[in-house]
Amino acid sequence: MRFELTQQYDADADAVNRAYADPGLYPTLVGLPKLGGIEVVAHDGPPVTRLEVRFRFTGHLPAAVTTVVHPERLTWVQETIHDHDERSARFRLLPDHYPDRLRCRGRFTITDQPGGSRRVVAGELQVKAPLVGGRVEQAIVSGLEEYLEAEAPVVDAWIRGSG
Repeated sequence: MRFELTQQYDADADAVNRAYADPGLYPTLVGLPKLGGIEVVAHDGPPVTRLEVRFRFTGHLPAAVTTVVHPERLTWVQETIHDHDERSARFRLLPDHYPDRLRCRGRFTITDQPGGSRRVVAGELQVKAPLVGGRVEQAIVSGLEEYLEAEAPVVDAWIRGSG
């Protein structure tokens, strides 16, 4: 399943770019909808920043899905390689469980907009599960969309507080 999600920020693109490459941001994101257990597990600094953050899916899954995928085992590490000059990053998800069933990779770009900036997260998610793979993909992307909508104001607040 291909996806493209957009976030709007009050902060400028450079500030948003720096925020997502800073491991100090991620503890402030705990408690947002659909994703939990957020913890930074690795960080290498500039000029290129590599960041690994563990997430857990906390959204609702239909009963048909939970017969194939145990909700407590939907955890992964998001590996992100930030290109600060381009204000972009490549990412991939490294599942803690079901590595043969879950694959996701993509890219995000951050651009200035009047009054702030915009981040576009685009990628491809593939869940291999007979009969329910598409429903799991939809649930994950829907949860990601809800999470990202709630995340942007928290990132703006963190930027204001750290500057």
